[in-house]
Amino acid sequence: MPSNSSLLESFQKAYGNLKLLPLRDPNELDKFGVDYGEEVIENLQQPVYDSDSRDCKIIFAGHSFYGKSTLLARFARECSDRYFVVFFSISDDIEMSDVNHINVLFAIAVNLMNEAEKNQIKINESTKKELDRWFAKTTRTETEKFGAEVAAGFNLFEIIRGKMQADASIREEIKQEFKNKVSDLIAKLNEIAAAIEVATQKEIIVIIDGLDDRTNLESITNIYKDNIQDLFKPNFRIIFTIQIAGYRGNKLIQRRIEKETDGDVVRMLALNIFEKGANRLRNPVPIAENQEVLREILAKRIPENMLKPDMADKIALYSGGVITELILTARECCRICLKSIRRHPDLEELAIDDAVLEKAIERRRDDFASNLSNQDYEILRKVYKENEPDDPNQQEFLELLQGLHIIEYQGNWYDVNPIVKELLRDKGLV
Repeated sequence: MPSNSSLLESFQKAYGNLKLLPLRDPNELDKFGVDYGEEVIENLQQPVYDSDSRDCKIIFAGHSFYGKSTLLARFARECSDRYFVVFFSISDDIEMSDVNHINVLFAIAVNLMNEAEKNQIKINESTKKELDRWFAKTTRTETEKFGAEVAAGFNLFEIIRGKMQADASIREEIKQEFKNKVSDLIAKLNEIAAAIEVATQKEIIVIIDGLDDRTNLESITNIYKDNIQDLFKPNFRIIFTIQIAGYRGNKLIQRRIEKETDGDVVRMLALNIFEKGANRLRNPVPIAENQEVLREILAKRIPENMLKPDMADKIALYSGGVITELILTARECCRICLKSIRRHPDLEELAIDDAVLEKAIERRRDDFASNLSNQDYEILRKVYKENEPDDPNQQEFLELLQGLHIIEYQGNWYDVNPIVKELLRDKGLV
């Protein structure tokens, strides 16, 4: 065992704590969760709690990696006493390249039943048997084959979820089965929801995460453009997610969403570290409340003794208020330290300092610089100078926004990612 094994283990643990995964699991929320986004939570609560319709639909729009999934998990947890809440990520059920409105609706049905099974909800026995047969037939799941597993405590609907994710032929059969009779699928959804509401004496909220997948932006936004009315027909509350780039980049989609939701579109943007324009001043003062949130997120993942004084604040400033950027930069710092520990086996003390952070930022700056065109640099320069683009719907601008080269803040203003600013300085553009 190397002499610095304790140091190595400490940085390995911190490195593991800095995985880029949403905090959906209650244990992860308890371990790493930090209270933030209170206004966003309130904006979600308002239409859910105050709508006179029990089947209101809400669109939750934001950029990838801004922390939407974690906030939705927290919202789901807070609603669970009042409602029967089903929260799932579409990517857990369906290969993202194969997402369409039919298998989204079918995934809602499967997850309603799955949540009822997990919580041992006593649905009327004859209704339950009929629903089980319907699902088994639709997904070619032989109940006899899985009877022993189900009897031993396996959840039939977890088995079906696994088949949907892994088997493209199952997804295609579901699509063909309901292609011309979506109304039948919606009727079955409403039947399931009604059975659960009778059994639980609670109204239902379904929260679908993952529909903001930026790698499959075009096909997912087309779901909203062409099939939003079908998606919104189930008789219970549903919260859908969407990428802001997809929402804004197509005016037809934007108009349809606003019409169908009666304007119930909730946006989540980055934490404002500075007021607009303040970071251009000499010795700018950050917004203390938001700076503290970012510090607390780091403190839950990296012990204080592994950071030199003020390093948490410096990493937070480089994040631009985007939680993903905070995590990625801190993780890169840990990676550099782990390499140093192995390179110097006799090293007994090490903490993240300015030199480590500088190396981490240099690595991340190179990542941002790849594939930037002259036009991209001009858009970045414009945003840096004026805190807004010439055209917020321009495709090149939306791609920079989606790639976190540009960050959007509350108050409808933009800034260049602090790491990207250094690229502009290197080129003499600012």
